[in-house]
Amino acid sequence: MLPALAVVMTISLSGCGSSDEASAPPADGSQPATAATTAAGTGSEKSARPGGNAAGVPDPCKLVSRQEAEQLAGTALGSPESTPERCVYTAPPDGPATQVEIFSGKTAQDYLTAERGIGHTLTPLPGIGKEAYIEDYAVFVNVNDFWVSIVLARNNNPAENRGPLENLARTVAGRI
Repeated sequence: MLPALAVVMTISLSGCGSSDEASAPPADGSQPATAATTAAGTGSEKSARPGGNAAGVPDPCKLVSRQEAEQLAGTALGSPESTPERCVYTAPPDGPATQVEIFSGKTAQDYLTAERGIGHTLTPLPGIGKEAYIEDYAVFVNVNDFWVSIVLARNNNPAENRGPLENLARTVAGRI
């Protein structure tokens, strides 16, 4: 789990220190256009995505509800923290060290690439979106060339995660 968590943290932080001003949220609180906007597609396909910004990139917190994140984590989680292409539900300080992180667009695709690069075993999940993969603590879904990843940081037996991750992947694929 530690290598996966290290990758998650690396990807999470990669957007924080970017010198690319286009990736920083505007002062007015609106969502900026990102590289994922271009990769996400065009036309009505964009408008069908839940909670999307003006460019049609969905809010990852609208793809996975707090209740769904809590069910996956097996514990109560706090309110989500959201940035473009990332949503994090974290357990309260007095709870177990657990979190659920949802990446969308280019960030999700980059996370999948990183997981492949470090040699993690990714098992195909047929019948979910255009393509989908699962590993011990994460699932990756591609629908209409738009990627979403759901990452579970939890200290448990990874075999316990397969069913819940797969079910949530099916749900999210239906929302894209």
